[in-house]
Amino acid sequence: MNIVPEVFVSNEQGQFEIDVFRWQELALAVLEAEKVVPNAELAVMFVEESVISELNERYMGKQGPTDVLSFPIAVEEADSGRVPDNGSSGPEFTSPMFDRPKVLLGDVVICPAVASRNCFEHKGDRLHRGTLDDEIALLLVHGILHLRGMDHEEEGEAEVMEAKEDVYLKAYYFDGELQR
Repeated sequence: MNIVPEVFVSNEQGQFEIDVFRWQELALAVLEAEKVVPNAELAVMFVEESVISELNERYMGKQGPTDVLSFPIAVEEADSGRVPDNGSSGPEFTSPMFDRPKVLLGDVVICPAVASRNCFEHKGDRLHRGTLDDEIALLLVHGILHLRGMDHEEEGEAEVMEAKEDVYLKAYYFDGELQR
């Protein structure tokens, strides 16, 4: 049995049609290329402007909507459930699928409304054709790389992150179609 990371994609906005299966496949391809452990979980949510605005203010301290936010979840291996001696929390059960707790990578939240406004600005930049799908692909890969610890705040980091985005977009997203 081939165990791969789990990617949960939800469309919680109604303004733009979102092919959740397409974006799930792209996310899986990037996670596999990043050599993410197979017992990992990632959530991707497409939300309204009001929702991403609230998240942006609450967690980033910034006013207004943004196109993508990433929320990494640091999960350390939990001790067993019994306190104070860390004894067993129940009957012992071993299975290749359940021998380790899930690794929660985090959430990537994308706002298609903001992405649709930004996609024209990126036309011609790094293979971007100015389409909403191209913008969503870029934002999804960008968000996943943030969850993997990459950033673009320090000098030189942006170029490294953009280069990796380009590698994944060329490998798994080409001409608007997922390539695997």
